[in-house]
Amino acid sequence: MIGEQLFDMKLYESDIRPDWCPGCGDFGALSAVKGALAGLKIEPHNVLISSGIGCSSNFPGYIRTYGHHGLHGRPVPVAVGAKIANPALTVIAIAGDGDEYGIGFNHVVHAARRNHDIKLIVLNNEIYGLTTGQLSPTSRFGQKTKTTPFGSSIFPLNPLSSLLGIGATFVARGFSGQVKPLTRMIQEAIKHRGFALVDVLSPCVTWNDLYDDIRARMYDLDSVKHDPSDYHSAMTRALEQDKIPLGIFYRREDLPSFDELLRETTGNSIPVKEVRRFNDIERKAALSMFD
Repeated sequence: MIGEQLFDMKLYESDIRPDWCPGCGDFGALSAVKGALAGLKIEPHNVLISSGIGCSSNFPGYIRTYGHHGLHGRPVPVAVGAKIANPALTVIAIAGDGDEYGIGFNHVVHAARRNHDIKLIVLNNEIYGLTTGQLSPTSRFGQKTKTTPFGSSIFPLNPLSSLLGIGATFVARGFSGQVKPLTRMIQEAIKHRGFALVDVLSPCVTWNDLYDDIRARMYDLDSVKHDPSDYHSAMTRALEQDKIPLGIFYRREDLPSFDELLRETTGNSIPVKEVRRFNDIERKAALSMFD
């Protein structure tokens, strides 16, 4: 076991430096995830981060945990399979809005309605950043991009109301420019019993710099005494247009997760495996494959 005094963010530092653009919102999200894991005292070898394709999906390389960098839109099924195979793992899927609200949205919907015990963090910049500025599912109506030079005629997907509508048991929105509140939000998501969505507004300074707009319109749900157990209030807040509420919109803990139900129906026959930590030599050998 790792000593109590060593549980700080440095424990999760990777040897690989992020290659994101200076000012990218994903830096704040990375710091928040590290802070959340450190705060909950979860050892790195007990964490798996699954990702897809895009700037944000390079995430597993920048944090010292187990990671799977997979196919576009497929981090959720990988995360679901890993959690079922080894319930002892803390399993987090991290991807962008193009990944999870576009090609991968079908997986998100069904993971949420089944209440799989995985945590989905979507770094939402409202654009396809890695492929240099195309319209994404959350891009705003009228937005000019490489694929909509005259302005988008498509209304954006509202991921929060969509997930609330299909029965997600934890729905939240954070801002990468507010690392401390985002850290606490991710901690609550990790502790949640079942599926949790944290939609993180994470501006792309190169193709869609939304920092000033977000800061001008955001407000904390706690400031209006929002009750996260009130489904109708959560839906009303999620549908707001002029303001951007941040915080935990909805949470219910009374429903069992899919993983709990599966263990019951199989007679608790699914083994919980102890994950072995890499030593430094093994870790450097694994990383050398990517040099």
